[in-house]
Amino acid sequence: MTTNIVHKQMITVSGIGLRFGDKKLFDDVNVKFTPGNCYGVIGANGSGKSTFLKILSGEIEANEGDVFITPGERLAVLKQDHFEYDEFLVLDTVIMGHERLYQIMKEKDALYSKEDFSDEDGLKASELEGEFAELDGWDAEVNAEKMLMGLGITKDLHGKYMKELKGAEKVKVLLAQTLFGSPDILLLDEPTNHIDFKAITWLEDFLMNYEKIVIVVSHDRHFLNKVCTNMLDIDFGKAKLFVGNYDFWYESSQLMLKLMKDQNKKKEEKVKELQNFIARFSSNASKAKQATSRKKLLDKITIDDIQPSSRKYPFVGFTPEREAGKDILMVEGLSKTVNGVKVFDNVSFTVNKGDKIVLLSKNELARTSLLNILMGEDEDYEGTFKWGVTTSRSYLPKDNTSYFEDVDYNLVDWLRQFSVEKSETFIRGFLGKMLFSGEEPLKSAKVLSGGEKVRCMFSKLMLSAANVILLDEPTNHLDLESIQSVNNGLVAFKGTMLFTSHDHRFIQTIASRVIELTPNGVFDKEVSFDEFLEDDDIQKKIKDLYND
Repeated sequence: MTTNIVHKQMITVSGIGLRFGDKKLFDDVNVKFTPGNCYGVIGANGSGKSTFLKILSGEIEANEGDVFITPGERLAVLKQDHFEYDEFLVLDTVIMGHERLYQIMKEKDALYSKEDFSDEDGLKASELEGEFAELDGWDAEVNAEKMLMGLGITKDLHGKYMKELKGAEKVKVLLAQTLFGSPDILLLDEPTNHIDFKAITWLEDFLMNYEKIVIVVSHDRHFLNKVCTNMLDIDFGKAKLFVGNYDFWYESSQLMLKLMKDQNKKKEEKVKELQNFIARFSSNASKAKQATSRKKLLDKITIDDIQPSSRKYPFVGFTPEREAGKDILMVEGLSKTVNGVKVFDNVSFTVNKGDKIVLLSKNELARTSLLNILMGEDEDYEGTFKWGVTTSRSYLPKDNTSYFEDVDYNLVDWLRQFSVEKSETFIRGFLGKMLFSGEEPLKSAKVLSGGEKVRCMFSKLMLSAANVILLDEPTNHLDLESIQSVNNGLVAFKGTMLFTSHDHRFIQTIASRVIELTPNGVFDKEVSFDEFLEDDDIQKKIKDLYND
């Protein structure tokens, strides 16, 4: 791979091709990235999104083509190895994000600690001090602290070693390391994974006002909508660049697909509908610097720029066999202790017909434990709960290993064990809805990927025809197309739901009620997720519950 000077664009990808054995991942990819824009890289699982970022960073070399980056530009990549910096202090780990600045700091320290400090050392120290000042070195620690605090890493942790931090805290420090020192090019692979909603909001604000190049891979649609000015769609080995955020890409491609299928509409009507669509999105993109930038780009879009996506979306739909009565679930005084630690205490609430409740907690074990208790899979608890006699329940657990590890079935036989109707045609119909077609339903359930297993579990869930469904992190392992389909299906579901999720958009569009589990009680309110996050009084009550 070669690197040459590019005067107008800081990154130009020309004719990139990559193969792994017989599999062609990329073919003749050409794209330019310019400052002031945030590019969201999207594509089905296995399409090569993370690999594309590794090609840009130089970690992987393409078989064909070149990546041109303007010399002197500093590129920062979000590190995935959470143990790499275990022997370093938290604050130092952040500053190490600017390699040259950190090197100067160490060289200065070594010089000033010498007992026989010479004139030559003095000259060298003077040079280092000049470069140190140019790189804003005097404010380095303050800037690093601000970033850490913004991401929720409190001051008392800054002087600790990385190995003393919890997993989620390490992720935040590595994120601060990547952002530190205002790099010219930011490459972020799933930056919102394992961090809380407050930290994600801080990151969104940071990136929305970032004036350099940001290229991000994410399954978080809310995040992509907030920060992205462009979407890079990787599909069938090609990469196409589209103006706008994820919603604009998704809705415009769906609208174009619908108009193409509608043979009866005149061309003028189709053009009018597309123009109205563009105008509607442009008028929405009016707040914040990033949104204003996006509005300018959208205003320049022509009808020819909108293309239908070639992606296939699974169908997710839940039809209860019977309607539940008024009584759904009553929980009284539930408490759960794991390894001597109380994960939730004295939890009481009543679930009403049609409720769609998101369960939140700082402790993921609390949410999973409650769902396992309610489904009768965990009997080690205090308190009581009672399901209404007209309820039928189905569960999608976060860990589905037990459903697949000891079976020697193909997908048809695997799903058949959960179905009253046993015919292969019927079973294949449900698998087809989840995009298992042709010979795929005949492959072994043991060899499925994480995303394929979750799609099978959704087929099982739909077959159950339950009027109450419980879901623990249902979008884990799914690509954006599947997440969108699951989201749409659950919005349309007429029954009752209890679910957990880290997906902001998913929660906001589905939940009508929020329950947060703490070691000192429960917060419970009918409120939208955005209101829940933005209401200072609510957040103070929850903070008090955790601190009791």
